[in-house]
Amino acid sequence: MGVLITICVLAVMFLIALKLFTVKNVVVEGNELYEQKVIEDAVLNDKYSWNSLYVYIKYKIKDTRKIPFIDTMSISLDSPHTLHISVYEKGMLGYIYIPGIDENAYFDKDGFVVETSSDTVSGVPRIDGISCDKVVLYEKLPIKKSTLREILEVTQSLKRQELVPDSIDYGGDNAPEVHYGNINVLIGDTTKLTRKIERLKAIMPSLDGLSGTLHLENWTEETTNIVFDKTQ
Repeated sequence: MGVLITICVLAVMFLIALKLFTVKNVVVEGNELYEQKVIEDAVLNDKYSWNSLYVYIKYKIKDTRKIPFIDTMSISLDSPHTLHISVYEKGMLGYIYIPGIDENAYFDKDGFVVETSSDTVSGVPRIDGISCDKVVLYEKLPIKKSTLREILEVTQSLKRQELVPDSIDYGGDNAPEVHYGNINVLIGDTTKLTRKIERLKAIMPSLDGLSGTLHLENWTEETTNIVFDKTQ
């Protein structure tokens, strides 16, 4: 008799789970690189995914499908009908093209390679003029330590001021040249980097729609004259 009651209770609970826990709404937060539909399709990826309780339990047991540039995704229930997906994207400061693998190596604020891909991500600057034959995922970029330190300093300073460029070129004299569309900015010595970036932020609005080179390489707090060589 006790077994029969247990079976009946379980059957009722199962029916409740089927009827009550259905996916009617999906809330996605933290996604900047991918549209909500892409995230939804990655999570709701089998024939039982119409059931919100099933989806919740499934991802308590296993990880979500790997998506490039996304570190993790956590799944929770806001209600029996609302699934909540929190997306944690990989923090990428820039990328370097690696000829040996014909892919881009994306690195974080500490210089660790967090992703390799043939895709380019909007809002992440390309670093040119740096020679790097191969990389290892989750290890630091295998370049000169002083160079890596400067790259991280420049990219972080620009990001803090919301001045993320299209690319940063370490050419000729190994001093960073920052590119924004048709505007080139010569940074020069990075010992006064913070102040130079502050000046750049103040100047950039006045350069909208122009083409040319902004010279910050000789700027100091004493010599404040800044030259913009406009191209025709």
